[in-house]
Amino acid sequence: MGMCEVGQPVPVQIGSSGDSLREAFGRTLVQLGDQYLNFVVLDADIAGGTGTHHFRKAFPDRFYQCGIAEQNMMGVAGGIASVGLVPFVTTFAVFCLRALEQARLSVAYAKRNVKIVASHPGLDVGPDGGSAQCLEDLAAFRAIPGMVVISPADPYEMEQATKAVLMYDGPVYMRTGRSPAKRILHPNYQFEIGKGQILQQGKDVTIIACGVEVARALDAAVLLAKEGLSVRVVNMSTIKPIDRELVVSCAQETGAIVTAEDHNIYGGLGSAVAEVLVRDHPCPMEFVGVKDSFGESGEPEELAVKYGLCSKGIAEAVCRVLKRRESMEDSQATQMARSGQ
Repeated sequence: MGMCEVGQPVPVQIGSSGDSLREAFGRTLVQLGDQYLNFVVLDADIAGGTGTHHFRKAFPDRFYQCGIAEQNMMGVAGGIASVGLVPFVTTFAVFCLRALEQARLSVAYAKRNVKIVASHPGLDVGPDGGSAQCLEDLAAFRAIPGMVVISPADPYEMEQATKAVLMYDGPVYMRTGRSPAKRILHPNYQFEIGKGQILQQGKDVTIIACGVEVARALDAAVLLAKEGLSVRVVNMSTIKPIDRELVVSCAQETGAIVTAEDHNIYGGLGSAVAEVLVRDHPCPMEFVGVKDSFGESGEPEELAVKYGLCSKGIAEAVCRVLKRRESMEDSQATQMARSGQ
Protein backbone atom coordinates (compact mmCIF):
# COMPACT_ATOMS: atom_id res chain seq x y z
CA MET A 1 0.00 0.00 0.00
CA GLY A 2 1.44 3.37 -1.02
CA MET A 3 1.55 6.64 0.86
CA CYS A 4 -1.94 7.84 1.75
CA GLU A 5 -3.68 4.76 0.39
CA VAL A 6 -5.87 4.42 3.44
CA GLY A 7 -6.88 0.95 4.54
CA GLN A 8 -9.91 -0.18 6.49
CA PRO A 9 -11.02 1.68 9.63
CA VAL A 10 -9.39 0.50 12.83
CA PRO A 11 -11.67 -1.29 15.33
CA VAL A 12 -14.54 0.84 16.57
CA GLN A 13 -14.04 2.81 19.78
CA ILE A 14 -17.18 4.93 20.00
CA GLY A 15 -20.20 2.88 21.02
CA SER A 16 -18.24 -0.25 21.82
CA SER A 17 -17.58 0.11 25.53
CA GLY A 18 -17.56 2.48 28.44
CA ASP A 19 -19.91 5.06 29.91
CA SER A 20 -21.98 7.44 27.80
CA LEU A 21 -21.32 11.15 28.16
CA ARG A 22 -24.89 11.78 29.31
CA GLU A 23 -24.57 9.22 32.12
CA ALA A 24 -21.20 10.66 33.15
CA PHE A 25 -22.81 14.10 33.27
CA GLY A 26 -25.73 12.90 35.40
CA ARG A 27 -23.56 11.09 37.92
CA THR A 28 -21.20 14.06 38.16
CA LEU A 29 -24.13 16.31 39.08
CA VAL A 30 -24.85 13.97 41.98
CA GLN A 31 -21.21 14.08 43.10
CA LEU A 32 -21.29 17.88 43.02
CA GLY A 33 -24.68 18.13 44.69
CA ASP A 34 -23.54 17.72 48.30
CA GLN A 35 -20.58 20.05 47.89
CA TYR A 36 -22.30 22.84 45.95
CA LEU A 37 -25.78 23.72 47.21
CA ASN A 38 -26.38 26.62 44.83
CA PHE A 39 -27.37 24.75 41.66
CA VAL A 40 -30.59 23.15 40.48
CA VAL A 41 -31.55 21.02 37.48
CA LEU A 42 -34.40 21.74 35.05
CA ASP A 43 -35.81 18.93 32.92
CA ALA A 44 -38.21 18.75 29.95
CA ASP A 45 -39.71 15.35 30.73
CA ILE A 46 -36.72 13.36 29.44
CA ALA A 47 -34.50 12.84 32.50
CA GLY A 48 -33.93 9.23 31.45
CA GLY A 49 -32.46 10.44 28.16
CA THR A 50 -30.21 13.16 29.54
CA GLY A 51 -28.69 11.34 32.52
CA THR A 52 -30.31 13.71 35.03
CA HIS A 53 -32.42 10.88 36.47
CA HIS A 54 -29.47 10.30 38.82
CA PHE A 55 -29.82 13.84 40.21
CA ARG A 56 -33.62 13.58 40.39
CA LYS A 57 -33.30 10.54 42.63
CA ALA A 58 -30.58 12.01 44.86
CA PHE A 59 -31.89 15.59 45.14
CA PRO A 60 -35.62 15.64 44.31
CA ASP A 61 -36.10 19.03 45.97
CA ARG A 62 -33.57 20.59 43.57
CA PHE A 63 -34.96 18.98 40.43
CA TYR A 64 -37.64 20.91 38.52
CA GLN A 65 -39.87 19.17 36.00
CA CYS A 66 -40.86 21.74 33.38
CA GLY A 67 -42.62 19.33 31.05
CA ILE A 68 -42.47 19.42 27.27
CA ALA A 69 -42.15 23.20 27.17
CA GLU A 70 -38.53 23.99 26.38
CA GLN A 71 -39.04 27.70 25.66
CA ASN A 72 -40.71 28.15 29.01
CA MET A 73 -37.98 26.11 30.73
CA MET A 74 -35.27 28.37 29.30
CA GLY A 75 -37.13 31.45 30.51
CA VAL A 76 -37.60 29.89 33.95
CA ALA A 77 -33.85 29.24 34.07
CA GLY A 78 -33.17 32.91 33.42
CA GLY A 79 -35.47 33.84 36.28
CA ILE A 80 -33.90 31.34 38.66
CA ALA A 81 -30.43 32.66 37.79
CA SER A 82 -31.57 36.21 38.55
CA VAL A 83 -31.90 35.34 42.25
CA GLY A 84 -28.43 33.79 42.53
CA LEU A 85 -29.01 30.09 41.87
CA VAL A 86 -27.26 28.27 39.03
CA PRO A 87 -29.70 26.32 36.83
CA PHE A 88 -28.67 23.44 34.58
CA VAL A 89 -31.15 23.33 31.70
CA THR A 90 -31.21 19.82 30.25
CA THR A 91 -32.90 18.42 27.15
CA PHE A 92 -32.08 17.00 23.72
CA ALA A 93 -30.00 19.20 21.41
CA VAL A 94 -32.78 19.57 18.81
CA PHE A 95 -35.11 20.88 21.52
CA CYS A 96 -32.50 23.43 22.57
CA LEU A 97 -32.89 24.90 19.09
CA ARG A 98 -36.61 25.25 19.81
CA ALA A 99 -35.70 27.47 22.76
CA LEU A 100 -32.95 29.40 20.97
CA GLU A 101 -34.75 32.75 21.22
CA GLN A 102 -35.15 32.37 24.97
CA ALA A 103 -31.51 31.28 25.30
CA ARG A 104 -30.53 34.42 23.45
CA LEU A 105 -32.70 36.90 25.35
CA SER A 106 -33.49 35.41 28.77
CA VAL A 107 -30.00 33.94 29.24
CA ALA A 108 -27.24 35.51 27.12
CA TYR A 109 -28.64 39.02 26.58
CA ALA A 110 -29.66 39.20 30.24
CA LYS A 111 -26.20 37.93 31.26
CA ARG A 112 -27.65 35.10 33.35
CA ASN A 113 -25.47 32.36 34.81
CA VAL A 114 -27.29 29.45 33.11
CA LYS A 115 -25.78 26.13 31.97
CA ILE A 116 -27.51 24.56 28.94
CA VAL A 117 -26.54 20.90 28.63
CA ALA A 118 -27.83 18.96 25.63
CA SER A 119 -27.78 15.25 24.93
CA HIS A 120 -28.44 13.47 21.60
CA PRO A 121 -26.26 15.65 19.32
CA GLY A 122 -25.19 14.77 15.78
CA LEU A 123 -25.26 11.39 14.07
CA ASP A 124 -24.43 9.83 17.44
CA VAL A 125 -28.22 9.85 18.03
CA GLY A 126 -28.36 6.93 15.58
CA PRO A 127 -31.70 5.13 15.05
CA ASP A 128 -33.85 8.11 16.04
CA GLY A 129 -33.09 9.49 12.57
CA GLY A 130 -32.59 12.83 10.89
CA SER A 131 -35.35 14.69 12.72
CA ALA A 132 -33.62 14.03 16.07
CA GLN A 133 -29.97 14.29 14.98
CA CYS A 134 -28.98 17.85 15.79
CA LEU A 135 -26.25 18.97 13.39
CA GLU A 136 -26.69 22.72 13.87
CA ASP A 137 -26.38 23.35 17.61
CA LEU A 138 -22.69 24.30 17.79
CA ALA A 139 -23.21 26.86 15.04
CA ALA A 140 -26.38 28.29 16.57
CA PHE A 141 -25.05 28.69 20.10
CA ARG A 142 -21.58 29.79 18.97
CA ALA A 143 -23.22 32.75 17.24
CA ILE A 144 -24.88 33.99 20.45
CA PRO A 145 -22.76 36.76 22.04
CA GLY A 146 -21.14 35.74 25.31
CA MET A 147 -22.09 32.05 25.05
CA VAL A 148 -19.36 29.51 25.82
CA VAL A 149 -19.66 26.32 23.71
CA ILE A 150 -18.16 22.99 24.83
CA SER A 151 -18.13 19.44 23.44
CA PRO A 152 -16.19 17.00 25.69
CA ALA A 153 -14.49 13.94 24.21
CA ASP A 154 -14.96 11.19 26.78
CA PRO A 155 -16.63 10.46 30.16
CA TYR A 156 -13.56 11.57 32.11
CA GLU A 157 -13.52 14.95 30.41
CA MET A 158 -17.28 15.25 30.86
CA GLU A 159 -16.82 14.92 34.62
CA GLN A 160 -14.23 17.69 34.67
CA ALA A 161 -16.15 19.91 32.25
CA THR A 162 -19.35 19.67 34.29
CA LYS A 163 -17.60 21.01 37.37
CA ALA A 164 -15.81 23.65 35.28
CA VAL A 165 -19.03 25.03 33.80
CA LEU A 166 -20.59 25.12 37.28
CA MET A 167 -17.63 27.20 38.48
CA TYR A 168 -17.72 29.47 35.41
CA ASP A 169 -19.70 32.69 35.80
CA GLY A 170 -21.71 33.06 32.61
CA PRO A 171 -23.88 31.24 30.07
CA VAL A 172 -22.61 27.92 28.70
CA TYR A 173 -23.86 25.46 26.08
CA MET A 174 -22.40 21.96 26.44
CA ARG A 175 -22.99 18.76 24.45
CA THR A 176 -23.13 15.33 26.04
CA GLY A 177 -23.79 12.15 24.03
CA ARG A 178 -26.01 9.11 23.78
CA SER A 179 -23.67 6.26 22.83
CA PRO A 180 -21.23 4.47 25.15
CA ALA A 181 -17.86 6.18 24.79
CA LYS A 182 -14.45 4.68 25.41
CA ARG A 183 -12.22 6.61 27.79
CA ILE A 184 -9.36 8.00 25.73
CA LEU A 185 -7.82 10.69 27.92
CA HIS A 186 -4.89 10.19 30.28
CA PRO A 187 -5.60 10.17 34.04
CA ASN A 188 -3.49 13.33 34.34
CA TYR A 189 -5.61 15.19 31.77
CA GLN A 190 -6.97 18.50 33.05
CA PHE A 191 -9.88 20.21 31.32
CA GLU A 192 -9.85 24.00 31.11
CA ILE A 193 -12.44 26.18 29.40
CA GLY A 194 -10.92 27.85 26.35
CA LYS A 195 -7.95 25.49 26.06
CA GLY A 196 -7.35 22.65 23.61
CA GLN A 197 -4.82 19.94 24.29
CA ILE A 198 -2.45 17.96 22.10
CA LEU A 199 -3.18 14.27 22.68
CA GLN A 200 -0.60 13.00 20.21
CA GLN A 201 2.38 14.82 18.76
CA GLY A 202 3.08 14.80 15.03
CA LYS A 203 4.92 16.87 12.45
CA ASP A 204 3.20 16.20 9.09
CA VAL A 205 -0.38 17.33 9.73
CA THR A 206 -2.74 18.26 12.58
CA ILE A 207 -6.22 16.85 13.20
CA ILE A 208 -8.31 19.10 15.44
CA ALA A 209 -11.41 17.32 16.72
CA CYS A 210 -14.15 17.58 19.34
CA GLY A 211 -16.66 15.23 20.93
CA VAL A 212 -16.95 11.70 19.57
CA GLU A 213 -14.62 12.59 16.70
CA VAL A 214 -11.58 12.81 18.99
CA ALA A 215 -11.46 9.01 19.40
CA ARG A 216 -11.90 8.59 15.65
CA ALA A 217 -9.10 11.10 15.01
CA LEU A 218 -6.78 9.03 17.17
CA ASP A 219 -7.81 5.95 15.20
CA ALA A 220 -7.11 7.80 11.96
CA ALA A 221 -3.63 8.66 13.22
CA VAL A 222 -3.02 4.92 13.69
CA LEU A 223 -4.06 4.25 10.10
CA LEU A 224 -1.84 7.02 8.78
CA ALA A 225 1.15 5.97 10.88
CA LYS A 226 1.14 2.69 8.93
CA GLU A 227 1.73 4.82 5.82
CA GLY A 228 4.64 6.67 7.40
CA LEU A 229 2.79 9.84 8.37
CA SER A 230 3.33 11.62 11.68
CA VAL A 231 -0.06 13.00 12.76
CA ARG A 232 -0.73 15.47 15.54
CA VAL A 233 -4.14 15.06 17.24
CA VAL A 234 -5.73 17.91 19.20
CA ASN A 235 -8.78 17.69 21.43
CA MET A 236 -10.51 21.06 21.00
CA SER A 237 -13.34 20.53 23.46
CA THR A 238 -14.02 24.25 23.80
CA ILE A 239 -15.31 25.49 20.47
CA LYS A 240 -15.92 28.99 21.87
CA PRO A 241 -13.73 30.64 22.97
CA ILE A 242 -11.39 28.73 20.63
CA ASP A 243 -7.77 28.25 21.67
CA ARG A 244 -6.30 30.61 19.06
CA GLU A 245 -2.71 30.21 20.21
CA LEU A 246 -2.83 26.42 19.86
CA VAL A 247 -4.49 26.54 16.44
CA VAL A 248 -1.86 28.93 15.12
CA SER A 249 1.07 26.96 16.55
CA CYS A 250 -0.27 23.75 14.96
CA ALA A 251 -0.60 25.49 11.59
CA GLN A 252 2.93 26.88 11.87
CA GLU A 253 4.50 23.59 12.92
CA THR A 254 2.65 21.12 10.66
CA GLY A 255 1.48 23.31 7.78
CA ALA A 256 -1.85 21.52 7.26
CA ILE A 257 -5.05 21.20 9.32
CA VAL A 258 -8.02 18.81 9.31
CA THR A 259 -11.00 19.42 11.58
CA ALA A 260 -13.43 16.68 12.61
CA GLU A 261 -16.82 17.11 14.27
CA ASP A 262 -20.18 15.33 14.50
CA HIS A 263 -21.92 18.42 13.14
CA ASN A 264 -22.61 20.24 9.91
CA ILE A 265 -19.38 21.46 8.33
CA TYR A 266 -20.82 24.98 8.44
CA GLY A 267 -20.62 27.05 11.59
CA GLY A 268 -19.09 24.60 14.07
CA LEU A 269 -15.55 23.62 15.02
CA GLY A 270 -14.24 23.73 11.45
CA SER A 271 -15.54 27.24 10.93
CA ALA A 272 -14.09 28.40 14.26
CA VAL A 273 -10.64 27.03 13.33
CA ALA A 274 -10.84 28.51 9.82
CA GLU A 275 -11.65 31.94 11.25
CA VAL A 276 -8.41 31.80 13.23
CA LEU A 277 -6.29 30.55 10.33
CA VAL A 278 -7.52 33.01 7.72
CA ARG A 279 -6.47 35.91 9.94
CA ASP A 280 -3.36 34.62 11.70
CA HIS A 281 -1.78 31.83 9.65
CA PRO A 282 -3.44 30.64 6.42
CA CYS A 283 -2.66 27.05 5.45
CA PRO A 284 -4.36 24.16 3.59
CA MET A 285 -7.37 22.85 5.53
CA GLU A 286 -10.02 20.12 5.18
CA PHE A 287 -13.35 19.81 7.01
CA VAL A 288 -14.69 16.46 8.25
CA GLY A 289 -18.34 16.65 9.22
CA VAL A 290 -21.80 16.23 7.75
CA LYS A 291 -21.79 18.06 4.44
CA ASP A 292 -24.86 20.24 4.72
CA SER A 293 -27.46 17.49 4.81
CA PHE A 294 -29.74 15.87 7.33
CA GLY A 295 -28.91 12.45 8.71
CA GLU A 296 -30.95 9.26 8.65
CA SER A 297 -31.75 6.30 10.86
CA GLY A 298 -28.93 3.83 11.51
CA GLU A 299 -26.38 2.76 14.08
CA PRO A 300 -23.93 5.57 14.96
CA GLU A 301 -20.88 3.81 13.51
CA GLU A 302 -22.71 2.88 10.31
CA LEU A 303 -23.74 6.51 9.89
CA ALA A 304 -20.20 7.68 10.62
CA VAL A 305 -18.95 5.52 7.76
CA LYS A 306 -21.67 6.64 5.34
CA TYR A 307 -21.17 10.34 6.07
CA GLY A 308 -17.38 10.20 6.19
CA LEU A 309 -16.96 10.82 9.93
CA CYS A 310 -15.23 7.48 10.64
CA SER A 311 -11.49 7.03 11.13
CA LYS A 312 -11.02 6.19 7.45
CA GLY A 313 -12.92 9.32 6.42
CA ILE A 314 -10.67 11.46 8.60
CA ALA A 315 -7.55 9.74 7.23
CA GLU A 316 -8.72 10.38 3.67
CA ALA A 317 -9.19 14.06 4.50
CA VAL A 318 -5.61 14.11 5.76
CA CYS A 319 -4.44 12.69 2.43
CA ARG A 320 -6.38 15.37 0.55
CA VAL A 321 -4.95 18.22 2.58
CA LEU A 322 -1.39 16.91 2.19
CA LYS A 323 -1.83 16.74 -1.59
CA ARG A 324 -3.08 20.32 -1.58
CA ARG A 325 -0.11 21.43 0.49
CA GLU A 326 2.28 19.66 -1.86
CA SER A 327 0.63 21.29 -4.85
CA MET A 328 0.90 24.73 -3.24
CA GLU A 329 4.57 24.18 -2.41
CA ASP A 330 5.28 23.10 -6.00
CA SER A 331 3.50 26.18 -7.31
CA GLN A 332 5.45 28.47 -4.99
CA ALA A 333 8.73 26.84 -6.00
CA THR A 334 7.88 27.33 -9.68
CA GLN A 335 7.03 31.00 -9.14
CA MET A 336 10.29 31.57 -7.26
CA ALA A 337 12.27 29.89 -10.05
CA ARG A 338 10.61 32.05 -12.68
CA SER A 339 11.35 35.21 -10.72
CA GLY A 340 15.01 34.21 -10.42
CA GLN A 341 15.00 33.95 -6.64
